[in-house]
Amino acid sequence: MKTRAIIVKPLYTEKMAIQQEALNKYAFKVANNANKIEIKKAIEKKFEVKVQSVRTMNVVGKMRQQMTKQGRFSGRRPAWKKAIVTLEADYKLELFDNA
Repeated sequence: MKTRAIIVKPLYTEKMAIQQEALNKYAFKVANNANKIEIKKAIEKKFEVKVQSVRTMNVVGKMRQQMTKQGRFSGRRPAWKKAIVTLEADYKLELFDNA
């Protein structure tokens, strides 16, 4: 699997901002079929850093409902995979410099 296909986008929330400063952890939305080894290699190759550990979780898609003229329409958001990457102490990622 290519690096571009494994890492979908970085996730930046208030909780992850605290973990970035305190614990040197970063979150990414990754491909559903990517494993920890592939994610580690992709992060190290793309950002030129050293990864200490990778933790993954499958996020279940939420149920959504919408009212239309024809009645209620319900569906489900797609499920996705999240990876929390811990970097070695000497490395940092400059993803959001201006934020």
